[in-house]
Amino acid sequence: MHISLVTETYPPEVNGVAMTLGKLATGLAARGHRLRIVRPRQKHERTGLQADGQLLTPGLPIPGYPELRFGLPVTDSLWQHWRQQTPDVVHIATEGPLGYAALSAARKLGIPAISTFHTNFHSYSRHYGIGWLQGSIARYLRWFHNRTATTLVPTAALAAELQQHGFREVGVLSRGVDTQLFHPGRRDPTLRNEWGAGDKDLVVMIVSRIAPEKNLGLAIKAFDRIRANQPTARMVCVGDGPIREALMRRHPEVRFVGTKHDVELARHYASADLFLFPSLTETFGNVVSEALASGLPVVAFDYAAASSLIKNGINGQRIERGDEAGFIAAAEALARDLPDHPRWRNAGPASIAHLNWERALDSYETTLRDKALREQYWPEDRYLVLLPD
Repeated sequence: MHISLVTETYPPEVNGVAMTLGKLATGLAARGHRLRIVRPRQKHERTGLQADGQLLTPGLPIPGYPELRFGLPVTDSLWQHWRQQTPDVVHIATEGPLGYAALSAARKLGIPAISTFHTNFHSYSRHYGIGWLQGSIARYLRWFHNRTATTLVPTAALAAELQQHGFREVGVLSRGVDTQLFHPGRRDPTLRNEWGAGDKDLVVMIVSRIAPEKNLGLAIKAFDRIRANQPTARMVCVGDGPIREALMRRHPEVRFVGTKHDVELARHYASADLFLFPSLTETFGNVVSEALASGLPVVAFDYAAASSLIKNGINGQRIERGDEAGFIAAAEALARDLPDHPRWRNAGPASIAHLNWERALDSYETTLRDKALREQYWPEDRYLVLLPD
């Protein structure tokens, strides 16, 4: 198939959406499909068709995330490009101006389009002072996704939630985890020494964008409670984002190590002992499966990935969504139990063994092929006139 993937974030940008799309794109290319990535250019790049086949469009920095950019509504440019090289199907991964332009151009040309729902933008709004727009954003998202042939989400629970809010044709596309990369064998005593942690000292880990919507203050409160009972405990925060500098000044007890990639990221996971995931705004949360694969028990709220992957008392603890006191208590109890029960470290990898990227690619490929064959539209600028006999 010839597939156009339209997204406003893509590797080497570091976030769950970019990582997931990168995995899907690489997998499709390996299976012989022709893939064209359409995305906003970064500051050092030029617009237009690139040597690697990517089509870069004009873009502007996202407020609060200057390293990320949103694309402009280049409907005419996409229409002209796709008219000359028409894809079998368009996958629109983000709902911003570029995604809107792609949807408009695809419908004008009669090209089937699918979408994925990766980010709860309507939930994010209250963290950036625009909570009053939450209803409008939710309505726009519903309108946008209902104009595509199907909307893919990572869990059945999210699919049911969206359907209750009026989203139609919602399907599930599961995620995978790279167990060749993330596993307990990456544990590194030298790295732990850099953190000031001995063999018996507890290391609490966060891997996250350091942004308001990630609720990181709750994880730090939980760590403070842990440290009151275990003074030699350490907390390491992997990632970057708009509030990193502020948190560093406010919490010198936390070690902020910046963004890590590939083997370095895997070493950081495996060299810790306990993973805290306090976010309340995820659609999945790839870091939960990566932490479990690395042998870390996880404390998280009971939704998204945690809902299906964490088994209470076996590989971590799920807390009722929004119960901050329960989250802190669970983290404190698990931290206290870890030194005496090494079984915690063995349970995680077994619990995510079913998360296979090849299986996810099978499902994705089937959906693309099905929509390319079945969802043929009349272009919006054509009309069928029925004349009497």
